[in-house]
Amino acid sequence: MTTPGQQLFPEGIPTPPQDAGVFRAQSISGEAHVQPAARFTGKPLTPLVLLILDGWGVAPASRGNAITLARTPNMNRLMSMYPTVTLHASGEVVGLPWAEMGNSEVGHLNIGTGKIIYQNLPMINKAISDGSFFRNDAFLQATAAVQERTSKLHIVGMVSPGGIHSSQDHVFALLEFFRNQGLGKEVFVHAILDGRDTQKDAALKSIAKLETKMHETGVGTIASLSGRFYAMDRDNHWERTEKAYNAMRHGRSEHTTDSPLKAIEESYRQHIFDEEFPPTVVVGVDGKPVTEIGDNDVVIFFNFRADRARQLTKTFVLPTFQKFDRGTPIANLMFITMTEYERNLPVTIAFQPDHARFNIARMVSEAGMRQLHIAETEKYAHVTFFFNGGSEEEYAHEDRVLIPSPRVISYAETPEMSVRAVADRIIQELQHGRYQCIVTNFANADMVGHTGNLQAAIQAIEATDEAIGRVAQQVLNMNGTLVVTADHGNAEEMINLQTGEIDKEHSTNPVPCIMANSLLASQRSLWPPVLDGNLSSLQPVGVLSDVAPTVLQLLGIQPPSEMTSRSLIR
Repeated sequence: MTTPGQQLFPEGIPTPPQDAGVFRAQSISGEAHVQPAARFTGKPLTPLVLLILDGWGVAPASRGNAITLARTPNMNRLMSMYPTVTLHASGEVVGLPWAEMGNSEVGHLNIGTGKIIYQNLPMINKAISDGSFFRNDAFLQATAAVQERTSKLHIVGMVSPGGIHSSQDHVFALLEFFRNQGLGKEVFVHAILDGRDTQKDAALKSIAKLETKMHETGVGTIASLSGRFYAMDRDNHWERTEKAYNAMRHGRSEHTTDSPLKAIEESYRQHIFDEEFPPTVVVGVDGKPVTEIGDNDVVIFFNFRADRARQLTKTFVLPTFQKFDRGTPIANLMFITMTEYERNLPVTIAFQPDHARFNIARMVSEAGMRQLHIAETEKYAHVTFFFNGGSEEEYAHEDRVLIPSPRVISYAETPEMSVRAVADRIIQELQHGRYQCIVTNFANADMVGHTGNLQAAIQAIEATDEAIGRVAQQVLNMNGTLVVTADHGNAEEMINLQTGEIDKEHSTNPVPCIMANSLLASQRSLWPPVLDGNLSSLQPVGVLSDVAPTVLQLLGIQPPSEMTSRSLIR
């Protein structure tokens, strides 16, 4: 048994052949950095192990940086001997909103597929900015249906700047779209109020902005208001959904108003804020609802997150719905959802999921190579489902191994988790020689980082480093290739240095990427040095999705054109 802090992999490395290639770091824009450049012409050295360190970010040393506080001789030696860069792992370059911290799901999607997989919010925002939103087929179908049927168009969704389930910018864009299409008085908005992902009383400002936008565009009338407690329940409290449905569908509620803003102000005076705002029907001067959702109408539900949009959607669209009495069925209703809320719902989807057809696993399989995906329980889905582009499919010659995670209340109790068992199995499989490619995840930095226990996180990092050294020793002794990277940061920011408070969240920091084999070792001097394991002085030269084409090139596999990111090898 080894002890944390022990250096394991060999001092010596094979002498590279004369035609060994040189790595050239690529920036996000594709412009080369200052390193000398040449083609990588060496023969692929297999087996290749892709080792993803979950939650292992890069940041300057600090009292809250568990990674720099830990003893990591094996990572330090890898970085000193082999080409090493840092990669962006958060925000728009991994498909998330600007400045949003990375996460394991998005990280593995990007690493595995070799392209930026845009998540729903930035995908729709991008469509608005590039104009494709205003050519969206589903919205054009909605316009045509309303005009042909002489019916009404209902925009349903949470009018909120929160950006978690919806964005009020999206409803504003819809109003502009329908103005351009010549609609106006036919459009009605059924506004859901937030109060959970925003301040409890943010709706007053949001609804005022909505009314201003309606006035500017000449499109739309607010038809109903409802707190998300009712309209966005996800826990089968169907009595809540029923109240929101009745307000929208039948114009029926215990609460009515002729002024949405006055209704919200009155609710605040009663200390009922946005989230619990009761479903309220807007009425005209005659005291009757300004509209109801009826036969031949069109509904657009503009929430982009699925989990809290499903119940209300099913209430409208499922022909066999039996959770409560919906009244007379709506005939010929066209229902459009912003994104896919659930497979096989009878709806039109405005923005289809960004499925990646190609990924490392598929390409390795099609090349006839055997591969193993292995992780402990906490990260097993990430090296399988997410790494394979959001698909449960196991490709030909792909095997999977799940190592159980410890059953403890907190991983601070067992900071080593199951990393030694995962490393044991990898080494065993390498020795058996069955696989040309192994994909694995070491979970410790992330899962122990989430506990907020700094000392436990330091122990987790040291246990991880020990396992890295053991795997490195085995694969490099076999003249194979080791690629070490991470999906996002976490353990490098355990203390908020501004407030002094414990920080359990992910970070927006870059992550390391080390590419190690005997053909590349002699080129290490062409890259900026990494002294004492300090990567924070290096500027990121790529993004997570650059890992896939890099791995494929190291395996001698031509990346498909759908992998729009670039290999770090030139």
